[in-house]
Amino acid sequence: MSKRGAGLSLLLAAVLAGCSINVIRPKQTFTATVPAAPDYSRPGSWAALPTMRDSADAHPAHTAFRDQQATAPADVFFLHLTTLIQPKSWNGDLADKVLNKFTDQFSIRTQASVFNAAGRIYAPRYRQAALFSFFDSTANARNAQELAYQDVKKAFQYYLANYNQGRPIILAGHSQGSFHARRLLKEFFDNDPKLRRQLVAAYLVGFSVNPKEYQTLQPCPDSLATGCYVSWNAASWGKEYPPYVGSAVVNPLTWTTDTAAAPASLNRGSVPYGFDRLDTAAVDAKIHDGILWVHPPKPGGYVRFLLPGHAELRHSFHIVDYGMFYQSVRRNAVARVQAWEGRK
Repeated sequence: MSKRGAGLSLLLAAVLAGCSINVIRPKQTFTATVPAAPDYSRPGSWAALPTMRDSADAHPAHTAFRDQQATAPADVFFLHLTTLIQPKSWNGDLADKVLNKFTDQFSIRTQASVFNAAGRIYAPRYRQAALFSFFDSTANARNAQELAYQDVKKAFQYYLANYNQGRPIILAGHSQGSFHARRLLKEFFDNDPKLRRQLVAAYLVGFSVNPKEYQTLQPCPDSLATGCYVSWNAASWGKEYPPYVGSAVVNPLTWTTDTAAAPASLNRGSVPYGFDRLDTAAVDAKIHDGILWVHPPKPGGYVRFLLPGHAELRHSFHIVDYGMFYQSVRRNAVARVQAWEGRK
Protein backbone atom coordinates (compact mmCIF):
# COMPACT_ATOMS: atom_id res chain seq x y z
CA MET A 1 0.00 0.00 0.00
CA SER A 2 1.24 3.50 -0.85
CA LYS A 3 1.95 6.10 1.80
CA ARG A 4 -1.21 7.94 0.81
CA GLY A 5 -3.25 4.73 0.98
CA ALA A 6 -1.83 4.02 4.40
CA GLY A 7 -2.75 7.55 5.38
CA LEU A 8 -6.36 6.97 4.34
CA SER A 9 -6.46 3.83 6.45
CA LEU A 10 -4.98 5.61 9.44
CA LEU A 11 -7.42 8.50 9.08
CA LEU A 12 -10.35 6.10 8.92
CA ALA A 13 -9.02 4.39 12.02
CA ALA A 14 -8.80 7.76 13.74
CA VAL A 15 -12.43 8.52 12.87
CA LEU A 16 -13.50 5.10 14.09
CA ALA A 17 -11.58 5.72 17.30
CA GLY A 18 -13.57 8.86 17.98
CA CYS A 19 -11.54 11.87 16.81
CA SER A 20 -13.24 15.24 16.36
CA ILE A 21 -15.73 15.44 13.50
CA ASN A 22 -13.86 18.50 12.23
CA VAL A 23 -11.13 16.15 11.05
CA ILE A 24 -13.40 15.08 8.21
CA ARG A 25 -14.88 18.47 7.24
CA PRO A 26 -14.09 19.45 3.61
CA LYS A 27 -12.17 22.70 3.48
CA GLN A 28 -13.76 24.00 0.27
CA THR A 29 -17.33 24.75 -0.78
CA PHE A 30 -19.16 22.31 -3.03
CA THR A 31 -18.78 24.52 -6.10
CA ALA A 32 -15.04 25.04 -5.63
CA THR A 33 -14.06 21.68 -7.10
CA VAL A 34 -16.43 19.34 -8.94
CA PRO A 35 -14.62 16.29 -10.36
CA ALA A 36 -15.18 15.21 -13.96
CA ALA A 37 -18.25 13.05 -14.59
CA PRO A 38 -17.77 9.31 -15.17
CA ASP A 39 -18.31 7.62 -18.54
CA TYR A 40 -19.92 4.26 -17.83
CA SER A 41 -19.13 2.94 -21.29
CA ARG A 42 -15.53 2.72 -20.04
CA PRO A 43 -14.59 -0.23 -17.81
CA GLY A 44 -12.46 2.13 -15.73
CA SER A 45 -15.63 3.77 -14.43
CA TRP A 46 -16.59 0.51 -12.71
CA ALA A 47 -15.11 -0.99 -9.56
CA ALA A 48 -16.46 -4.38 -10.59
CA LEU A 49 -17.64 -5.96 -13.82
CA PRO A 50 -18.10 -9.67 -14.54
CA THR A 51 -15.64 -9.34 -17.43
CA MET A 52 -12.89 -7.84 -15.25
CA ARG A 53 -10.66 -9.32 -12.61
CA ASP A 54 -11.53 -7.20 -9.61
CA SER A 55 -12.05 -7.17 -5.86
CA ALA A 56 -15.62 -8.50 -6.11
CA ASP A 57 -14.09 -11.84 -7.15
CA ALA A 58 -12.46 -12.21 -3.72
CA HIS A 59 -13.34 -14.62 -0.95
CA PRO A 60 -12.30 -14.62 2.72
CA ALA A 61 -9.03 -16.41 3.40
CA HIS A 62 -9.16 -19.95 4.76
CA THR A 63 -12.72 -20.60 3.54
CA ALA A 64 -14.26 -22.82 0.89
CA PHE A 65 -16.04 -19.87 -0.75
CA ARG A 66 -15.26 -19.30 -4.41
CA ASP A 67 -16.24 -16.77 -7.04
CA GLN A 68 -19.08 -18.23 -9.12
CA GLN A 69 -20.00 -15.24 -11.27
CA ALA A 70 -19.22 -17.07 -14.52
CA THR A 71 -22.18 -19.39 -14.02
CA ALA A 72 -24.41 -17.26 -11.79
CA PRO A 73 -27.96 -16.82 -13.12
CA ALA A 74 -28.56 -13.29 -11.76
CA ASP A 75 -26.98 -9.84 -11.79
CA VAL A 76 -25.96 -7.82 -8.74
CA PHE A 77 -25.87 -4.03 -8.93
CA PHE A 78 -23.78 -3.02 -5.91
CA LEU A 79 -23.14 0.47 -4.52
CA HIS A 80 -20.15 0.91 -2.22
CA LEU A 81 -20.03 2.75 1.08
CA THR A 82 -18.28 6.06 1.72
CA THR A 83 -14.52 5.94 1.42
CA LEU A 84 -14.01 9.69 0.85
CA ILE A 85 -12.86 10.57 4.34
CA GLN A 86 -10.04 13.06 3.86
CA PRO A 87 -11.27 16.69 3.91
CA LYS A 88 -10.31 17.70 0.36
CA SER A 89 -13.60 18.20 -1.46
CA TRP A 90 -17.26 17.33 -1.17
CA ASN A 91 -17.18 14.64 -3.86
CA GLY A 92 -14.74 11.93 -4.82
CA ASP A 93 -12.73 12.01 -8.03
CA LEU A 94 -12.80 8.86 -10.19
CA ALA A 95 -9.29 9.74 -11.33
CA ASP A 96 -8.00 9.31 -7.77
CA LYS A 97 -6.32 5.91 -8.01
CA VAL A 98 -5.56 5.70 -4.31
CA LEU A 99 -9.16 6.43 -3.37
CA ASN A 100 -10.31 3.80 -5.86
CA LYS A 101 -7.94 1.25 -4.37
CA PHE A 102 -9.19 2.04 -0.90
CA THR A 103 -12.79 1.60 -2.08
CA ASP A 104 -11.91 -1.73 -3.65
CA GLN A 105 -10.19 -3.05 -0.52
CA PHE A 106 -12.61 -1.61 2.02
CA SER A 107 -15.99 -2.23 0.34
CA ILE A 108 -15.86 -4.18 -2.91
CA ARG A 109 -13.66 -6.95 -1.49
CA THR A 110 -15.30 -7.27 1.92
CA GLN A 111 -18.93 -6.50 1.01
CA ALA A 112 -19.72 -6.90 -2.70
CA SER A 113 -17.92 -10.26 -2.70
CA VAL A 114 -20.66 -11.73 -0.50
CA PHE A 115 -22.83 -11.84 -3.64
CA ASN A 116 -20.36 -13.53 -6.03
CA ALA A 117 -22.05 -16.91 -5.67
CA ALA A 118 -25.48 -15.51 -6.56
CA GLY A 119 -24.84 -13.08 -9.40
CA ARG A 120 -22.56 -11.26 -11.77
CA ILE A 121 -21.45 -8.15 -9.93
CA TYR A 122 -21.68 -4.66 -11.42
CA ALA A 123 -20.34 -2.00 -9.04
CA PRO A 124 -19.99 1.51 -10.46
CA ARG A 125 -17.50 4.04 -9.27
CA TYR A 126 -19.29 7.30 -8.59
CA ARG A 127 -18.45 10.75 -7.34
CA GLN A 128 -19.34 9.75 -3.80
CA ALA A 129 -20.26 12.40 -1.28
CA ALA A 130 -17.72 13.01 1.48
CA LEU A 131 -18.36 11.30 4.81
CA PHE A 132 -18.89 14.68 6.48
CA SER A 133 -21.92 15.36 4.24
CA PHE A 134 -23.90 12.83 6.30
CA PHE A 135 -23.27 14.85 9.46
CA ASP A 136 -24.01 18.25 7.92
CA SER A 137 -27.24 20.00 6.89
CA THR A 138 -25.91 22.70 4.58
CA ALA A 139 -26.40 23.08 0.83
CA ASN A 140 -22.85 21.77 0.39
CA ALA A 141 -23.90 18.40 1.79
CA ARG A 142 -27.17 18.22 -0.14
CA ASN A 143 -25.47 19.13 -3.42
CA ALA A 144 -22.71 16.59 -2.85
CA GLN A 145 -25.21 13.80 -2.20
CA GLU A 146 -27.33 14.74 -5.22
CA LEU A 147 -24.29 14.74 -7.49
CA ALA A 148 -23.37 11.28 -6.23
CA TYR A 149 -26.90 9.99 -6.82
CA GLN A 150 -27.01 11.31 -10.37
CA ASP A 151 -23.87 9.28 -11.12
CA VAL A 152 -25.45 6.19 -9.57
CA LYS A 153 -28.62 6.71 -11.60
CA LYS A 154 -26.63 7.16 -14.80
CA ALA A 155 -24.67 3.97 -14.06
CA PHE A 156 -27.86 2.00 -13.41
CA GLN A 157 -29.43 3.25 -16.63
CA TYR A 158 -26.30 2.25 -18.54
CA TYR A 159 -26.34 -1.17 -16.86
CA LEU A 160 -30.00 -1.75 -17.81
CA ALA A 161 -29.44 -0.68 -21.42
CA ASN A 162 -26.16 -2.50 -22.04
CA TYR A 163 -25.60 -5.34 -19.57
CA ASN A 164 -28.78 -6.71 -18.00
CA GLN A 165 -30.56 -8.35 -20.95
CA GLY A 166 -33.59 -9.23 -18.84
CA ARG A 167 -31.75 -11.14 -16.14
CA PRO A 168 -32.96 -11.14 -12.50
CA ILE A 169 -31.49 -8.32 -10.42
CA ILE A 170 -30.19 -8.07 -6.89
CA LEU A 171 -29.80 -4.43 -5.84
CA ALA A 172 -27.37 -4.07 -2.95
CA GLY A 173 -25.34 -1.50 -1.10
CA HIS A 174 -23.99 -0.38 2.20
CA SER A 175 -24.13 2.97 4.02
CA GLN A 176 -23.95 5.72 1.36
CA GLY A 177 -24.46 2.97 -1.20
CA SER A 178 -27.76 2.02 0.43
CA PHE A 179 -28.67 5.71 0.77
CA HIS A 180 -28.60 5.88 -3.04
CA ALA A 181 -29.94 2.35 -3.61
CA ARG A 182 -33.14 3.03 -1.69
CA ARG A 183 -33.82 5.95 -4.08
CA LEU A 184 -33.07 3.76 -7.11
CA LEU A 185 -35.51 1.23 -5.70
CA LYS A 186 -38.22 3.88 -5.49
CA GLU A 187 -37.61 5.54 -8.84
CA PHE A 188 -37.02 2.43 -10.96
CA PHE A 189 -38.78 -0.51 -9.31
CA ASP A 190 -41.59 0.65 -7.04
CA ASN A 191 -43.94 1.80 -9.80
CA ASP A 192 -42.62 -0.22 -12.75
CA PRO A 193 -44.24 -3.69 -12.77
CA LYS A 194 -41.99 -4.98 -15.57
CA LEU A 195 -38.73 -4.08 -13.83
CA ARG A 196 -40.13 -5.06 -10.44
CA ARG A 197 -40.67 -8.59 -11.78
CA GLN A 198 -36.91 -8.77 -12.37
CA LEU A 199 -36.12 -7.82 -8.76
CA VAL A 200 -34.85 -10.75 -6.71
CA ALA A 201 -34.38 -8.54 -3.64
CA ALA A 202 -32.71 -5.34 -2.52
CA TYR A 203 -30.18 -5.47 0.33
CA LEU A 204 -30.29 -1.93 1.73
CA VAL A 205 -27.81 -2.43 4.54
CA GLY A 206 -26.28 0.21 6.81
CA PHE A 207 -28.77 3.02 6.25
CA SER A 208 -32.27 3.66 7.57
CA VAL A 209 -35.17 2.76 5.29
CA ASN A 210 -38.65 4.18 5.84
CA PRO A 211 -41.15 1.50 4.78
CA LYS A 212 -43.71 4.25 4.03
CA GLU A 213 -41.41 5.53 1.28
CA TYR A 214 -42.63 2.85 -1.11
CA GLN A 215 -46.09 2.42 -2.58
CA THR A 216 -45.69 -1.21 -3.61
CA LEU A 217 -42.45 -2.70 -2.33
CA GLN A 218 -42.37 -4.20 1.16
CA PRO A 219 -39.72 -5.64 3.52
CA CYS A 220 -39.08 -9.32 2.76
CA PRO A 221 -41.23 -11.44 5.13
CA ASP A 222 -39.10 -14.59 4.92
CA SER A 223 -35.88 -16.05 3.50
CA LEU A 224 -37.28 -16.92 0.06
CA ALA A 225 -39.49 -13.94 -0.71
CA THR A 226 -38.61 -12.03 -3.87
CA GLY A 227 -39.49 -8.60 -5.23
CA CYS A 228 -38.89 -7.12 -1.78
CA TYR A 229 -36.11 -5.54 0.29
CA VAL A 230 -34.14 -6.19 3.47
CA SER A 231 -32.30 -3.72 5.69
CA TRP A 232 -30.50 -3.61 9.01
CA ASN A 233 -28.16 -1.43 11.05
CA ALA A 234 -26.25 -3.41 13.70
CA ALA A 235 -25.57 -1.85 17.08
CA SER A 236 -24.85 -2.85 20.68
CA TRP A 237 -27.57 -4.76 22.49
CA GLY A 238 -29.59 -2.72 24.98
CA LYS A 239 -28.92 0.72 23.49
CA GLU A 240 -31.70 2.99 22.28
CA TYR A 241 -31.41 4.82 18.95
CA PRO A 242 -34.33 7.28 18.57
CA PRO A 243 -33.34 8.46 15.04
CA TYR A 244 -33.87 4.91 13.73
CA VAL A 245 -37.31 4.25 15.26
CA GLY A 246 -39.69 3.24 12.48
CA SER A 247 -36.94 2.06 10.14
CA ALA A 248 -37.48 -1.23 8.33
CA VAL A 249 -35.40 -4.09 9.74
CA VAL A 250 -35.07 -7.70 8.64
CA ASN A 251 -33.05 -10.02 10.87
CA PRO A 252 -30.25 -11.54 8.74
CA LEU A 253 -30.17 -14.70 10.87
CA THR A 254 -33.86 -15.55 10.49
CA TRP A 255 -34.82 -13.35 7.51
CA THR A 256 -38.01 -12.29 9.28
CA THR A 257 -39.22 -9.00 10.72
CA ASP A 258 -40.28 -10.33 14.13
CA THR A 259 -38.53 -9.21 17.30
CA ALA A 260 -37.61 -12.64 18.64
CA ALA A 261 -33.91 -12.94 19.55
CA ALA A 262 -31.93 -15.10 17.14
CA PRO A 263 -29.12 -16.92 19.01
CA ALA A 264 -25.55 -16.90 17.77
CA SER A 265 -25.86 -20.63 17.09
CA LEU A 266 -27.86 -19.67 13.97
CA ASN A 267 -24.92 -17.69 12.64
CA ARG A 268 -22.90 -20.08 10.47
CA GLY A 269 -20.22 -17.66 9.42
CA SER A 270 -18.97 -14.17 10.28
CA VAL A 271 -16.00 -12.54 8.57
CA PRO A 272 -14.01 -9.91 10.52
CA TYR A 273 -12.75 -6.62 9.17
CA GLY A 274 -9.46 -8.26 8.17
CA PHE A 275 -11.27 -10.63 5.75
CA ASP A 276 -8.95 -13.38 6.92
CA ARG A 277 -11.19 -16.08 8.46
CA LEU A 278 -14.71 -17.36 9.06
CA ASP A 279 -16.03 -17.42 12.63
CA THR A 280 -19.04 -19.55 13.54
CA ALA A 281 -21.58 -18.58 16.20
CA ALA A 282 -19.83 -15.22 16.61
CA VAL A 283 -22.83 -12.93 17.01
CA ASP A 284 -26.56 -13.05 17.69
CA ALA A 285 -29.26 -10.63 16.49
CA LYS A 286 -32.55 -9.12 17.62
CA ILE A 287 -34.70 -6.41 16.03
CA HIS A 288 -35.46 -3.49 18.34
CA ASP A 289 -37.11 -0.20 17.34
CA GLY A 290 -35.47 0.15 13.93
CA ILE A 291 -32.07 -1.24 14.94
CA LEU A 292 -30.57 -4.73 14.89
CA TRP A 293 -29.26 -5.39 18.39
CA VAL A 294 -26.17 -7.59 18.65
CA HIS A 295 -23.88 -8.55 21.51
CA PRO A 296 -20.25 -7.77 20.70
CA PRO A 297 -18.77 -10.66 18.69
CA LYS A 298 -16.73 -13.01 20.83
CA PRO A 299 -13.68 -13.11 18.50
CA GLY A 300 -11.74 -9.93 17.80
CA GLY A 301 -11.65 -8.02 14.54
CA TYR A 302 -15.18 -6.61 14.42
CA VAL A 303 -14.81 -2.83 14.48
CA ARG A 304 -17.28 -0.49 16.16
CA PHE A 305 -18.00 2.96 14.77
CA LEU A 306 -17.28 5.84 17.14
CA LEU A 307 -17.92 9.51 16.40
CA PRO A 308 -18.15 12.26 19.06
CA GLY A 309 -21.39 14.20 19.14
CA HIS A 310 -23.41 11.38 17.60
CA ALA A 311 -24.43 9.15 20.47
CA GLU A 312 -26.53 6.91 18.23
CA LEU A 313 -23.34 5.83 16.44
CA ARG A 314 -21.06 5.27 19.42
CA HIS A 315 -22.07 1.66 19.76
CA SER A 316 -22.66 0.90 16.09
CA PHE A 317 -21.14 -2.07 14.27
CA HIS A 318 -21.69 -0.22 11.01
CA ILE A 319 -18.39 -1.20 9.42
CA VAL A 320 -19.16 -4.92 9.76
CA ASP A 321 -22.90 -4.90 8.99
CA TYR A 322 -22.20 -7.38 6.22
CA GLY A 323 -19.20 -9.11 7.78
CA MET A 324 -21.00 -10.26 10.92
CA PHE A 325 -23.55 -12.08 8.75
CA TYR A 326 -21.38 -12.88 5.73
CA GLN A 327 -22.29 -16.52 5.23
CA SER A 328 -25.96 -15.92 6.04
CA VAL A 329 -26.19 -13.20 3.38
CA ARG A 330 -24.23 -15.27 0.87
CA ARG A 331 -26.53 -18.27 1.27
CA ASN A 332 -29.65 -16.14 1.30
CA ALA A 333 -28.80 -14.37 -1.95
CA VAL A 334 -28.33 -17.73 -3.68
CA ALA A 335 -31.58 -19.07 -2.19
CA ARG A 336 -33.59 -16.03 -3.26
CA VAL A 337 -32.26 -16.28 -6.83
CA GLN A 338 -33.30 -19.93 -6.92
CA ALA A 339 -36.73 -19.00 -5.56
CA TRP A 340 -37.05 -16.27 -8.19
CA GLU A 341 -36.20 -18.74 -10.95
CA GLY A 342 -38.79 -21.14 -9.61
CA ARG A 343 -41.48 -18.46 -9.87
CA LYS A 344 -40.79 -17.44 -13.46
